[in-house]
Amino acid sequence: MDFSECYQHTCSAVALAAREGNHSLVSKLIQKGYSADVSDNRGWNPLHEAAFRGSYECVRTLIKAASSSRRRRDYVNSPAHDSTTPLLLAAQKGHARVAKVLLRAGADANRATDDDTSPLFAAVSGGHMEVVELLARNGAEVDRAHSVSRWSCLHQAAFKGHAEIVRLLAGVARVNAVDDFEITPLFVAAQYGQRRCLEILADAGANVNCQSHDLATPMLIASQEGHLNCVEALLDRGADPNLYCNEEKWQLPVHAAAEFGHVRVLERLLAVTDRVCDRGAGKVSPVYSAVLRGQAETLRVLLREGYSPDAQECPAYGYSSPLAAALCTSAMSVEIRGRVPGLVRALLGAGARVDGGLYARCLEQDLPYLLEPLLERGGVPVGEHLAELVRTGLARLHAADVWLPPLLRAGLDPAAFLRDAFFEKARSDVLCFFLEFTNWKMLPPSLRLILSHRQAESTWNQQQQFDSPPSLCHLCRLAVRGVVGSEALARGVLARRLPVPPLLQDYLRFADAFAPRHLPKQRPPGEREYLGYDGPE
Repeated sequence: MDFSECYQHTCSAVALAAREGNHSLVSKLIQKGYSADVSDNRGWNPLHEAAFRGSYECVRTLIKAASSSRRRRDYVNSPAHDSTTPLLLAAQKGHARVAKVLLRAGADANRATDDDTSPLFAAVSGGHMEVVELLARNGAEVDRAHSVSRWSCLHQAAFKGHAEIVRLLAGVARVNAVDDFEITPLFVAAQYGQRRCLEILADAGANVNCQSHDLATPMLIASQEGHLNCVEALLDRGADPNLYCNEEKWQLPVHAAAEFGHVRVLERLLAVTDRVCDRGAGKVSPVYSAVLRGQAETLRVLLREGYSPDAQECPAYGYSSPLAAALCTSAMSVEIRGRVPGLVRALLGAGARVDGGLYARCLEQDLPYLLEPLLERGGVPVGEHLAELVRTGLARLHAADVWLPPLLRAGLDPAAFLRDAFFEKARSDVLCFFLEFTNWKMLPPSLRLILSHRQAESTWNQQQQFDSPPSLCHLCRLAVRGVVGSEALARGVLARRLPVPPLLQDYLRFADAFAPRHLPKQRPPGEREYLGYDGPE
């Protein structure tokens, strides 16, 4: 190779003429003795430039300039610094005439670059059908593995959606070739929504139920990506929608559709999916998939089609029920956290069972505004669950203005919070609100002492009413509550049956305490949308 004429960051005079496609100038320069073999800083010589440009005449002239057939063969296969050959450049740009003359001059159809890109792979990627046909006829390896993932040319054609190239290669290449992840060209077509390519491959004998190394199928990936047309094509060609795709979490295509919010795909799959995944032991309901990704719309579809809102316990995810999963937001993104109220209401509306431990979880996950719908469905917790709720509430008194009103409104016995910790740390307005549900003159001595200290320290702004004993009416309703129980009185059924005016019925249910002027004023934005503290039913 002659390096007597070399320019840094540019090219030789012959290469510049070839780059411009100036055939006559190339000929004149060669006749004057200029070298046709000078490389630039990329390793490109004039033949690279001419091939990239697609200048057929320049390529012919440069090839003829080689003094012998052996030198000519070396010249047409000359590699750039990244091993790019003139043939690869011609194939990449779709210059069929140039590729043809290079092959006739001895260009190697399988000489690849440093990243394993062959001329055929480059032509396929660019969708250059004529070049693909030319290379395939001239010995190009159609099943060769390329790039980091070891894709074949058929993988690349399916990825790009070049249906006619897929058709050509399917007749000469292995249609079930796999890459390093055991992914086939048909799988790639399903993943990228290339329905026509998928159909050609399937009709050529590609396995529609192939599984990658993690057991994913074309049906699963098409469902995950929301390609309804590919799902339809796969089903038409016998793909199995009940082939599980994850040994640990037992995932089917219907789970993927639910998880990624593809409603139309989900509706199509529900008609052909075995319902054993709904509540079957050792399985996972797609209801979990929808809940954990915050997909309220697909959740509603599943519930409408009869999938259980309670599903089965799910050790794989670590949840006892979909409702428990919806209330575990610590692993959720901010966007999904914002969808939790809709998920919870959808599950409750479908009849989800409310486990007593969920109340404490609402507080732990900073979702106190969801207490009200849970209480409406499940009632006030008792026993260990009540004790857990109280412990959690005392640890989160900063949000008591949000979680305390719905608990009391649902009928929680105020005695549960007659605790030193509550009286010591609760905000002044919260404490005043709470006292309206008690006989504040008959509190235990320790609690009266705490109130006295807080009043002296100005950390409790005592309302005037607490200076005097409770009214006889208030004492009477406390007595009624003591007889019938807080929760029974809160439900309103009993009060409505009493032969007294509606105003008195509301009073028995502490409607005056729940009036907006008595409620703590500092509430999170949007709280009233969820709780509705504006008075009695």
